[in-house]
Amino acid sequence: MVDVESGRVLYAKNADLPRPVASTQKIITALCVIDSGDIDKMVTIAPIDSACEPTLLGLKTGETYSRRELLKVLMVKSANDVARALARDTGGSLEGFADMMNHKAVSLGMRNSNFVNPNGLPASGQYSTARDMAIATRYAYRSPLLRSYVSTKAFTFQFNDGRTRDLENTNKLLKTVPYCDGFKTGTTNAAGRCLVATGSYNGRSVIVVVLKSTTPNIWNDSKKLLSWALERPAAS
Repeated sequence: MVDVESGRVLYAKNADLPRPVASTQKIITALCVIDSGDIDKMVTIAPIDSACEPTLLGLKTGETYSRRELLKVLMVKSANDVARALARDTGGSLEGFADMMNHKAVSLGMRNSNFVNPNGLPASGQYSTARDMAIATRYAYRSPLLRSYVSTKAFTFQFNDGRTRDLENTNKLLKTVPYCDGFKTGTTNAAGRCLVATGSYNGRSVIVVVLKSTTPNIWNDSKKLLSWALERPAAS
């Protein structure tokens, strides 16, 4: 649990234990896409982009979408085919993009992370920590674009052929905790239920990272931690 403005750690438990973090690592994916510039560049979908599961948007080979459109889907619905498309387009290959992710992590001071893919699906040698994910989120929180996406409760995505799909944010706290304003969920068998949650209240903003949890504990615990951090008296 970290104060956004100062970076001060308010509470920590097993914060430096390396473990899978599932789709929460898409925060790094998003940062790398934004860093590359040209957020309105069009991305042409390739067959390899859909070679993943289980959460897919349903992109078809040959379709074209802007990085901006895809990035919103990535942060709201956590679609893995979207992550692959953005990574391939930005890094030239999935391997090239993984290198970008690791360089970004090092530049932010994330000392116990290594990324192999852009979506957080299980992979040998891929891991991070609660502390490192808080570091990444504190940096991402400065981006007005990412802030607008992760606070979006739902929106309608339009495919090239005119089809539409209603997408609901995977972060349930957005609908149950008034002061929650983001950030990113993640779930795999190896990682368990993961949530990076941000909240603002009375001029203060905090980041809470919960990894290797269960349902419904991920929501209940994160809500309690946000409440404790934001409603306690500010340190003098």
